[in-house]
Amino acid sequence: MRLLPQTLTSAVSSALSRWFAARAPKADSATLNLRNIYIFFSREGMLFAVLLVITFIAGINYGNNLVLGLCFYLVSVWLISFHVTFAHISGLQVRLLDVTMAENGEPVWVTLQLHSESRQPRRQLLFGFEQFDKKADKKTSKKATNKGSHSTDNQSPILVTELQGERVIRLPVPTRSRGKLELPRLTIKTVYPLGIMRAWSYVYFARSAWVYPKPESFDWQAQHAVASLEDLPVGGQYRQGQDDFDRLDNYIEGESLARVSWGHVARGQGMFTKHFGDPVGHEQILDYADMPAAHHEQKLAQLAHGAVTLGQLDVPFKMRLSNESSAVSTIGAGDAFAQACLLRLAKAP
Repeated sequence: MRLLPQTLTSAVSSALSRWFAARAPKADSATLNLRNIYIFFSREGMLFAVLLVITFIAGINYGNNLVLGLCFYLVSVWLISFHVTFAHISGLQVRLLDVTMAENGEPVWVTLQLHSESRQPRRQLLFGFEQFDKKADKKTSKKATNKGSHSTDNQSPILVTELQGERVIRLPVPTRSRGKLELPRLTIKTVYPLGIMRAWSYVYFARSAWVYPKPESFDWQAQHAVASLEDLPVGGQYRQGQDDFDRLDNYIEGESLARVSWGHVARGQGMFTKHFGDPVGHEQILDYADMPAAHHEQKLAQLAHGAVTLGQLDVPFKMRLSNESSAVSTIGAGDAFAQACLLRLAKAP
C-alpha cells in the first residue's frame, strides 16, 4: 500500500520535470520571462492564504463588515505581492561562462554571469543546482559524520543579496562517476519583498562537464614513474629543439637576435645566446597494459595518478590507452599536458 503513493508521487514529479524542460530549451544563456517563471505561495504564504479563508468565512458568517474589510485588504496585499515578486525576477539574464574539469568525487565548478538591466537592484536571489539524489546525499553526510570527518555541503545554494548590473558567481556540482556529466538544472528563486509568494525559474544548460578518475597510487609507479626531483636522470642527451631551455653561450656575430637573452643585456652583463633542446631518452611511458589493476576503472585511476605526478614534476611522458597505438601517443610535460591526459581518461570508453 505504501508503494502506491510513492509511485504516484514519482510519476507526477517526472511529468512535471518533463513539462518544465519543454518550456526551457537547453542553452548556455537564458533570460527569465513569462514563459519560464513560475510563482506560487511560499510556506509563510500558505499560512497567509489560510488567514484569508478564515477572515472571509468569519466575515460572511457573522455579517461583520470590519472583518470583511480586513479580508479584502489582505487580498489586495496578496495581489500586490504577486505582481511585485514576479516583476522582481523577470528580465534577469544568466550566461554560462566556464565549466571546470574535476576528479570523481570532487565538485565541478560552474561560473555564471548574471546581468540585470533593471534600474532598481534585485535582492534576495537564491541560485543553486538541483540535487541528484537527496537520500543518497543524506546517507553520505551521515557516514561522514559518524567517521568524524568535517564534511561541507558542496551543493549549498548561493544567496545574492543585491544585484545591479553584472555579477559573476561560481556554483559547485557534485560528481559521482567518471565520464561526461550533464549539468543539472539551475534553480533561481526569490520570495522578495513580502515573503508571501515564491517565484522561481529553471535554466537548462547545453554545455557538459568531464570527470576524470580519482587518482589511485600503486607500487608500479616506483619503477616506471619519477617519484621526486632527486630521481630525475642526470647527464641526459639533448637534441636541438624549441621546447626546453638548455644553456646560455656567448653571442657569436651572425646568430639570430631572436635567441639573444635581452634580460642580460639590460642588466649590463653582456650578450648571450639562449639554446633550447628536446630531451632524448628521458620520457616516461604510462601504458594501460602495464597497470597492475584487474578492473578497467582502476587501471584508469592509476593512469591518472601517474599523469598528475609526472605533470607536477614537469617530467616528459606519454600515455597510451587500451584502444590506442604507440604512434597515436604524443610526448609532453607540465600541468597543461597532464590536464590533457586527464581529459583523455575522462573520455575513455
